[in-house]
Parts: sequence; C-alpha cells; structure tokens
Amino acid sequence: MTRYHRLFHALRAVSIACAIALGPPAMAQQGELKLALSAAPTSLDPHFYNISPNLNLAEHIFESLVKMNPDVQPVPGLAKSWKMVDKLTWEFELRPDVRFHDGSLLTTEDVLWSLQRPATIVGSPGNFAVYTKAIVSARAVGTHTIQLTTGQPYPLLLSDLAAIAILSKRATNGLASEDFSNGKGLVGTGPYKFERFVRDDRVELARFDAYWGPRPAWSKVTLRFIPNNAARLAALLAGDVQALDNVPPADLARLRTQPNLTLASKVSYRLIFLYLDAARDRSPYVTDKAGKPLAANPLKDRRVREAISHAIDRQAISDKIMDGLGQPTGNLVPSKLFGYDPALPVPAYNPALSKRLLAQAGYPDGFGITLHTPNNRYVNDDKVAQAIAQMLGRVSIAARVESMPMSVYSARGSKGDFSFGLLGWGAQTGEASSPLRALAACPDAATGFGPFNWLNYCNPRVDALLKQALTTGDDRQRSTLLQQATALVTQDAALVPIHLQVATWAMKKGIHYVPRTDERTHAHEFTAD
Repeated sequence: MTRYHRLFHALRAVSIACAIALGPPAMAQQGELKLALSAAPTSLDPHFYNISPNLNLAEHIFESLVKMNPDVQPVPGLAKSWKMVDKLTWEFELRPDVRFHDGSLLTTEDVLWSLQRPATIVGSPGNFAVYTKAIVSARAVGTHTIQLTTGQPYPLLLSDLAAIAILSKRATNGLASEDFSNGKGLVGTGPYKFERFVRDDRVELARFDAYWGPRPAWSKVTLRFIPNNAARLAALLAGDVQALDNVPPADLARLRTQPNLTLASKVSYRLIFLYLDAARDRSPYVTDKAGKPLAANPLKDRRVREAISHAIDRQAISDKIMDGLGQPTGNLVPSKLFGYDPALPVPAYNPALSKRLLAQAGYPDGFGITLHTPNNRYVNDDKVAQAIAQMLGRVSIAARVESMPMSVYSARGSKGDFSFGLLGWGAQTGEASSPLRALAACPDAATGFGPFNWLNYCNPRVDALLKQALTTGDDRQRSTLLQQATALVTQDAALVPIHLQVATWAMKKGIHYVPRTDERTHAHEFTAD
C-alpha cells in the first residue's frame, strides 16, 4: 500500500474529526483582530498569480477541495472524503449544505468551473494551471459527487487540489482578473467575507456566520500590509495590531524578553536560492569589470556557477544576517518533506576552490555581474543579496546589487530581464516535486512545467526523472527519483540553494498561533485566552 493509499484510507475514516481539528478549539468569541503582514497581495484573483501573499489572503475567503494542515499534509476541505475508483479515477464527495458568502449553495458545477478556470487565465506571471494539467476529465456523478480522471497514475492529485480555490461560477463567470480588485467575484465559502481592499495598505474582512466549519474567534479581521520591519514592529508595540508575521531577526532577542509578547517559530518550506542565466549566449547583466558587455556568457560554464556557489558562506549569512532565522541547505526542501535527500550536503564555503574553478573556466580575473533581488518579500532579502555580493568580490567577481519591490521584480523576472537573481520558493505540495516542477523543469506551456524557471534552465534528464516520479505510485521509488532529480539540479548549479527560512510570528500575550510550515498567517487560526 502506497503513502497515498494509506493516506486516503486514514483520512476517510477520520475526515470529520480532521475537519473539526482544522479550526480553533472552543474559545471566547472576540472582537476585531488586526494583523500586520510583511507582504501585500499583488492580485485578489485566487487563480491569477501563485505567490504566498496572494494565497494567504485568498485562504481567508476561499477554500479548496483538499486543505493543508500546519505540517503541509493534505486533509479534507470542501471534499469531506475521497476514494480511488481505479488507478486513474478519483471520486470526491463534497460536504453538503456548504454556502457561499452570497447565500447560494456550493454545487458540483462550481467545482468543475473552478478546476477549468486556471488554464483560461490570461497574462499570469505564475499560473495555477500546473496543478490542473494532470486532470484529463472532470464530471459530476451525483448531487455532491465528482470524479476526476488523470491521463496516467498521478500520486500528487490531492496536494495539487489544495492549491485550487473553489469559486462561485455565478459570481465569477465573465470576470477578468483585474475585476477582483474591486471586490467583484470575491464570493467564497471561507470563514471570512470580503469587506474592503486598499491596495498595498489593508484588507478588511468580516466573519461569515453561515460558515460550515468551526466558528472563527474574531468577528472582524484587518490585514495590514507593512513591509518595513521597523514600522511593522512599532505597530505591534504600540498596540495598533495584535500580531505580526516575519519578526525582524535583529529584534528577535529583544522581543523574547518582553513579558507582554509571545513568539512562535518553525522551519518553513521556503527555500531562498539564487538562479543564474545558464541558457543564453550573452546575458544582459554580465560584463567585464569595467562594465563592458562580454561577448560570451560565463554563466553557461558550470565551473563558473559552481565557483559562485562555493564563494558563499551560508553559515555566516545565517549567523550574521539572519540572526539564526535561516537554515543553510543544499537541498530544495526541508528534511521533513518528501523527496529530501540527506546525501546532499550544504555546499562548502571554499573561496580557494572558487578561484581555481574560475581560472579553469578562463576567468582568472573574474568579471562583473548584477545580482537582482526583491527588497520587501523575504526575510532580509536585500541584505542577504548584499552579503552575497561582498563574498563574490573576494573571489574577483565584481557583483553589484539592484533591489526593487517584489511587484516590480516579479514582473521583470518573469520576462527573463535578469542574469542573476535571488528568489524564494515554498514547496506547496509538501514535497520536492514542487520546486522541481516550478523552478527547474524545462518551461513548457503544454505540461505547465517551469512557470518560475525565469532563465530557462533545461536539463532533459531532470525532466525525465520528474515525469517518472509524477506517475510512480511506489513511494520509495518515487522518493528516489525526486532525490536524483534534485541532485542533478544542484550539481548543475543553475539553481543554488542558500537557506530555508525560519518563519516567525509575534503576538500579544494571551493570543496564540500554531506555527505553520507554509508560513501562512490565517486569522481564523489565531485563538485567545
């Protein structure tokens, strides 16, 4: 019996209990909860752009057939149970009497509509179609029952479905993604209803009293977006908000001594990594040290990419820049996730080896390069980039850092504007196939592979291993395939792991939050004494 078959049988038996466990325990009903979040959503359409700030907001308003618990394991969502009819067909039983915020009942038609919609979204910089590509047929077989058929055995279907928000067809049919910013279409089944959105400032939500699940503690929620660390912390200390995410690392020790605050933390599934232009013959931000464009792109040489990796002192970044909130890694996922390879070490900090590799590649005196990074998305993202640039300088690579807000960065990065960039990725499916599909697989609109592979790294052997893993039911074999694909990607050094973030939250004493591996900050999962 495979991991997924075992999971299915266990979950069907305890589905109701699991669903109840998703919500907060019995508690006193509270008034308004104000949360300060470090990143603002870029879109309110839950099918437009697959990045965490968008997902975090969407999961207050919308729900999926399958949800992820705080350890990124699939549990029942709008589907109360499921079973495999045959090796290709899954049958999902919807919860009865689930209502949308407009009072209408959830139907199988809404589910089928929501599964079809991601592939129709126009202009998405990071779409969700990769999570629905495997489904070749979807149909209703009863009032509350749907069957999904895949073209081949597909063990990732449950975790893929966790990424797809179920929308009201009546409320969203005919809407463009930009319409959602005006509140149109924001009609979900989730614990909170949309009230107001002020771009880059706040979202206001009201408790949905007809919610099918556990009643949230808070009647009103305000999500304030405060990317500046000092301002976010000041808002907490002043009592303007009751909790925040992404505690500034430099303030962590001081906050631990505050008797009126509580802290929570957990190693997250978010990998911070570098991506390099290993594909183009000439790359726009690679120059000689005088700033003159080079005729040939040195990043195409694997020895140069390895030299960059070995020039980075990951432990120093963790200790001095992240204040311990970064776990150095040579993998794509943390050790508790499926597909982690314990045989992959943290790349050694070895400047002498870096210089030898550069000399062997024909660059004994180095070259110039620009490292692009967001400056408001990941913990200390621009500071980490600055530290990396200084380390590269020690091996004769003259690196300059250009930082920008994530909204600008992602728009340019998805067009291949950069030569060398810093990015983060959370393994939404709870296993290594997530970063492999999104970041490392050869970009292919037909398969949905590579939506965040912005510099078109492509190793057909990686794709072959990944495709085999995605159709293999035997867990041991599948894990081995994912490990082999991960090893190839890291050996190619077109994707250079730096660290895994340690997610942190701070809140007023008396308020509680169970930290999540996926870094989500869900207002409905905060409780109070």
